[in-house]
Amino acid sequence: SNSTLRTQRQDRNLGVVNATDSPPCGSDSSSMVLITSTKGSLGEGSLQLFIEAEFEQHWFTLREDPRHRERLQKICVWDFVANNADRKSGHCLLGPDNLIYAIDNGLTFHTEMKLRTVIWDYAGEPIPKAMLDDLKRFVKDGLPEPLADLLDAEEQQALRARAQALADYARFPEDRSGHRYPWPLV
Repeated sequence: SNSTLRTQRQDRNLGVVNATDSPPCGSDSSSMVLITSTKGSLGEGSLQLFIEAEFEQHWFTLREDPRHRERLQKICVWDFVANNADRKSGHCLLGPDNLIYAIDNGLTFHTEMKLRTVIWDYAGEPIPKAMLDDLKRFVKDGLPEPLADLLDAEEQQALRARAQALADYARFPEDRSGHRYPWPLV
């Protein structure tokens, strides 16, 4: 997929990031589109692309279908590396193309660990080789320039540290605290 993520920080225009270049999902990452602008005719604001979806489908239903396992595992890895603080079940949408779209990624990249997700089913399982290879490649090659341009130095350092830790652990993250769930769950 050729999905893109457009973003603009309050103080500077940072251009376009191709979602397939974003860590650590590899080349088939069908993800979200977020367009943020401070130069709109009505002032500062943001827009999100509407994803046509089967809205009765979400994480809690999609996880029951083995065809979706790999994509949901990629979202799990992404959420940890990006430090997603708000992955609710309804943020995993099944599109008409039968791809799962991970939407509403606005609470990501914080320097402090704030991970909150419903995707804990794979906790402690080995990360599949292809996914782990993508993660290790990301750690080795570093942030793609368009992504690096979106993050300040501390956010970049924290992102690299999370990616390195997960690559070294080579297993899906675990929540030993029991407190890393968003509310509401859906």
